[in-house]
Amino acid sequence: MQSPVTKIDPVIAARLSKQKYQLVGEHGGVKTCHWTKQSLIADRSCYKGTFYGIESHGCMQMAPNVDTCNLGCTYCWREPHSDTLNKIDDDPYELYLESVRGHRRLLTGFGGNPKADPEKFAEAQNPKHVAISLNGEPTLYSRLGEFLDICHQHGTSTFLVTNGSLPKVIENLDTLPTQLYVSVDAPNKELFDRLCKPKFDQGAFHKLEQTLELLPSLDTRTVCRHTLIKHESLGHHKDYARLDNIANPDFIEAKGYVNVGNSRNNLSIENMPTHQEILDFSNTLAPLVGREVLSDRRESRGALIGREMIPVTLPQKVRDLPKDLGIAKPQRFLLPQA
Repeated sequence: MQSPVTKIDPVIAARLSKQKYQLVGEHGGVKTCHWTKQSLIADRSCYKGTFYGIESHGCMQMAPNVDTCNLGCTYCWREPHSDTLNKIDDDPYELYLESVRGHRRLLTGFGGNPKADPEKFAEAQNPKHVAISLNGEPTLYSRLGEFLDICHQHGTSTFLVTNGSLPKVIENLDTLPTQLYVSVDAPNKELFDRLCKPKFDQGAFHKLEQTLELLPSLDTRTVCRHTLIKHESLGHHKDYARLDNIANPDFIEAKGYVNVGNSRNNLSIENMPTHQEILDFSNTLAPLVGREVLSDRRESRGALIGREMIPVTLPQKVRDLPKDLGIAKPQRFLLPQA
């Protein structure tokens, strides 16, 4: 059944639907993460479990605008986004409820899977964590702060991943996420413009620097994430250290580029660093920013740089989901007929 609500371009909607997205709101979407599935059937968690104590089976991966981004990053594995910027102002409470219903829909098959832990499956129906990192640039959602507040009211922690190109949005958020990630995926403007490809604002790198300048004043956990591309952005330790020292984040994540999805149109398998190369980068960067390598996950080609590992604390729950919330109806979006 095709939802009449979404305003995503029909071609993009069909591609996302084929990739098992559940579309929510006018431009949003939910998708079950690989590690959520692994937690349910194999008791394995993603790097967020190792680094921050997040339970993968309790995580809902979503974005308020899966079709809209102001960068065209060469290393992005997601579907290409719309060529225009849409105003996204979905009601935050309805978007949260619709996301949970969609998340439940995507999990239904695990209810009858003999390998799935029934207790975990029951807990997964009511997410404890929302990863606002699925696709698109979430700071383009005009009611982001309200949405974060709704999540927290339900006792749900939030990890927000932004490309940092809209510092005013971050500065004006009334409610901050539990943990704010800023993607610092290029060490200088030259590489940023070539790898991240700003669509509308050629000053996007300087906006990123402004966002990093904001981070020390924010009353929340902060992370600078470096997605490292071999033969491109891997290395440049002093340039990355300059940016990290501006931001003074709680944590730095060094992650290796993976040659999957749409990024295969721009990069090759030769651009994938080994895990050892990520560790070598991290061990060189850490003393330049007064930190150390705290942990790593080989499966994710990632390392955590910081001063101390501190698990995330869930917000205090003051509101329950409606008892009759139910689950979303099945969706199927087909490519328009020529």
